[in-house]
Amino acid sequence: MSIGLQHVGIRFRAGVEALRDVTLEIGRGEFVAVVGPSGCGKSTLLSAIANLLDPADCEVVGGILVDGAAPGTKSRRELNLGYVFQRDALLPWQTIEQNVQLGLVIRGVEPGVRRERSRAMLDMAGLTGFERYYPHQVSGGMRQRAALMRTLAYDPQVILMDEPFGALDAQNRMLLQSELLRIWQASPRTILFVTHDLAEAIVLAQRVVVLSRRPGAVKAVYDIALPYPRDAFALRGSAEFGRLETTIWQALRDEFRATLPDAVVA
Repeated sequence: MSIGLQHVGIRFRAGVEALRDVTLEIGRGEFVAVVGPSGCGKSTLLSAIANLLDPADCEVVGGILVDGAAPGTKSRRELNLGYVFQRDALLPWQTIEQNVQLGLVIRGVEPGVRRERSRAMLDMAGLTGFERYYPHQVSGGMRQRAALMRTLAYDPQVILMDEPFGALDAQNRMLLQSELLRIWQASPRTILFVTHDLAEAIVLAQRVVVLSRRPGAVKAVYDIALPYPRDAFALRGSAEFGRLETTIWQALRDEFRATLPDAVVA
């Protein structure tokens, strides 16, 4: 499934213009990362694609298509779209296994199939043995892995990811980056991944989109020609990684500077 954005602009009723004239095409099975300064509209863009914005709060102009259909014309189930949030958002009163099965329950999948599917996903995420634990009984990294598996369990063909690893320590981030790459390579699906971490974007994505400061607009798009499979640990030491990081940071730097007070920039 593809994502098409044509001259998308979003203005909140309170007067804040979040995005302006965003045009971007994301192909079927493509992994694209979006970076930009805080407040530039990255998360708002994902919410618009997922049809999560309240029309009473904001005005959306331009065209948004997921697999050729406007998000509001089909349910997220019909669009086969998944969303991984910044926080794991697990239900605290359900076990890890029950949380992973949640999307399957909503879709009415038969209990035996749910159990088989969730056990396979838990094994894939290294969570076998923790099926009956509750979210408060496991680490942050394990909760985030469970949240990712919950989304993957019902096999969405488009996945929107809003800084899903942002709250984790560096080691767990790289572990989950490697896990996500492994899953995506084994079963390609369209991923739009928002992050503040430029290195993370380069490690994961086929293309990196740089948004300007608010109102966010597409400033530049970079092809990441690093071969797959990628090692999230080893890649950071390569010369090509360093060149890409320097090149993209040059585009980002001025946008970050513009959000800071003059005294800080000086």
